[in-house]
Amino acid sequence: MKRIQTLSAAIAVATTAVGLTSGETLAQSIENKSVISTSDASLSDSKSLLAEWWNGKYATGNWFGVRDTLEEHGLKLGVEWKANFLWNVDGGLQQRFGYDDEWKFKGTLDVAKLTGWEALEGLSLYSDIRYRGGAGVNKWVGASGNFAPSTFQGGRLWRFQNAYATYTTPELFGIKKFLTLSGGWQNPTDIFINQPLSKFFLNNTYTSGKGISANGIPWGGSYGAWGGYGKISPADWFYAQSGLYLAIPNATNTSNHGLNFAGYQIDPELNGLYWLTEAGFTPKIGSSKLPGKYAAGFIYWGVENTGFRGTPYDQRTLVYFQVDQQLFREPSPEAPAPVLGKGPSDGKSVADGKDFKAEKPKLSEQGLYFFSLFNVAPAFQASVPFYFQTGLAYKGLIPTRDNDQLGIAFAYGDYSDVKADVDESRGRAIQSYEGVLEFSYRIQVNQWAYVQPDLQYIIRPGATGNIANATVLGFQLGVTF
Repeated sequence: MKRIQTLSAAIAVATTAVGLTSGETLAQSIENKSVISTSDASLSDSKSLLAEWWNGKYATGNWFGVRDTLEEHGLKLGVEWKANFLWNVDGGLQQRFGYDDEWKFKGTLDVAKLTGWEALEGLSLYSDIRYRGGAGVNKWVGASGNFAPSTFQGGRLWRFQNAYATYTTPELFGIKKFLTLSGGWQNPTDIFINQPLSKFFLNNTYTSGKGISANGIPWGGSYGAWGGYGKISPADWFYAQSGLYLAIPNATNTSNHGLNFAGYQIDPELNGLYWLTEAGFTPKIGSSKLPGKYAAGFIYWGVENTGFRGTPYDQRTLVYFQVDQQLFREPSPEAPAPVLGKGPSDGKSVADGKDFKAEKPKLSEQGLYFFSLFNVAPAFQASVPFYFQTGLAYKGLIPTRDNDQLGIAFAYGDYSDVKADVDESRGRAIQSYEGVLEFSYRIQVNQWAYVQPDLQYIIRPGATGNIANATVLGFQLGVTF
């Protein structure tokens, strides 16, 4: 009897240990627990995949490894989408809402990686196309094209933009990246007056026009022509570059879609030369190595035109000055402390200080940045002979939001007195000045998406004083696919 009781107790203990329920065999229990365990693992894997996607670089992920494989072979593809949701809430022509967006498809090919030939190191190919759609808010504000609240109304619909090759010497005369040569179907706007901070804002004057397009010189993302540039950098704090392109009248018209490879076909004799030259200093100031850029440049647009008083000219010219400087850098994160243990080569401890190189901490990108640009052009043929823009941007101002950016910018264009005299004599409205003040805050959701609330105050839209100052409120969405 005792043996029977002992056996019953052992069975009860075993049943409890494996978690058998009433009427459940051991085999059934193992099978059921296997299903539960598999379900938990699947759920864990799903969460892991979702986290990997959300924390990745692109909204479309890694394409099941295809993207990494392509980049390993030198081909990097990218798709970017930006959309402006803007309301003219006060002033201007009408209080209305407008939407417009931009898709950009681009690709870069590292020829050395593709071929495996080290002799081709530094040679790359680049191309991109663009699509812009939506009616936008600009027509409800009444501002000139240069001060339009959204930049996506220029060069609408699909547009072929660039296709060119670039070669940068890995090292020449003992100097890295001493010489750069580039040519093909190219937009000089991507090369000269390179000012990334100004592109943070939404108004067309910062992102594209910069007061130059108002003077009959095509400037912005819609121009493309045959040509190229050369750049020398004999020191890491100085550079000089010059570019020569085909000057094509009306090249930014939407109807040509950027495919005017033969130039201006209606009258080929009107095609000219588009020459740009620029030199600048790029110091890194102080112990924080605050980067700066101090540059000056000259633009020659060799297309026939007529001045405001009817005098013909063979060209348009403009001089510009750029001053950008990081003003403050937040403390850089400290390098991780070395772990005591064996050294990498001779078996000595790290504490001995032998065969150990401390990792230098990476400089923080958080801090305060300043940018500015000044343009001067002849008043007898330039609508805006004096223009300037300036602004401040802070990255990581709010604790725990290290990748967010806050920016404020102001731009002002002073219209030609010569043009004003001619307009007055002909009974037309006189344009005096126009400007915009913009506040923007970019919330970086993750590496591939952001939302950017924005406020613009357009001063004297159209520059005549006949349209009330406009307040434009909205936001921009951006996704990198």
